[in-house]
Amino acid sequence: MFKNLNPNALGFQASFHETIDLANLGGFEGMDINILEARSLLKESSVMDIKSLMGGLRLGGWALPVDFRGGEEKYEGDLKNLPILAKIADEIGCYRAFTWIVPFSDSLPFNENFEFHVRRLKPIAEILEDYGCLLGLEFVAPKTLRVGHKYEFICTMDGMLKLCDAIGTENAGLLLDSWHWYTSHGTVEQIRGLRSRQIVYVHINDAPQGIPVDEQRDNVRRLPGETGVIDIVGFLRALRDVGYDGPITPEPFDERLRSLPIREAVRKSGEAVRRVWSLSGL
Repeated sequence: MFKNLNPNALGFQASFHETIDLANLGGFEGMDINILEARSLLKESSVMDIKSLMGGLRLGGWALPVDFRGGEEKYEGDLKNLPILAKIADEIGCYRAFTWIVPFSDSLPFNENFEFHVRRLKPIAEILEDYGCLLGLEFVAPKTLRVGHKYEFICTMDGMLKLCDAIGTENAGLLLDSWHWYTSHGTVEQIRGLRSRQIVYVHINDAPQGIPVDEQRDNVRRLPGETGVIDIVGFLRALRDVGYDGPITPEPFDERLRSLPIREAVRKSGEAVRRVWSLSGL
């Protein structure tokens, strides 16, 4: 496992070159990349140039650039471009693509929604697999997000693993977020029951104190280890014990952090990650 930076996950925008600087500033070992930006960079630079700029930093992952939730025309257009982008990811050595799954629908009952997601995600996973890339799918768990919507959808680890199985490729697995693990009432034993190949990518964070699990709100989080509400030590040790070797990225969704200058926010995030890393014996 390695400490990984994605400025977007902290609430900031940063270019490839800026992210390199920020990752080094915060003591991170890796960084995510915008695959569309990488495509643009490769029009003027070589793969070796990009790797040289990164120095010792590893590449974590990239956000899936396919709108699989909307209309057919947009989906097909994005799908047509995906092999080009997956080939770039393969060339630069960034093999983990990720996205999240909406945990409700106001139009599709569960089974119909499940079939829709299999139909849309299977071709994506197959294209990624052709280029050695993985597809990480994030379940979104807070109960407060589902209230008021007509049909619930996947919002637990077990539910997402069933979707991965239904997709039917070897490269589909979890984007496992400690926040969603906690708000789904997940346990360390659940993680210990996973195989390493079932985990593609990981987010870490903490939750505010004094709020019942089912009343936690998704956009109000804390830095990992800040409150101790989420058992981040148990979470990280379980990932280590099942053999997960990928990026660990802080995603605190904390308005206080977003109000800081980006460099200060990255420093604070890096310090938080290093603390929980040490506490976990990693």
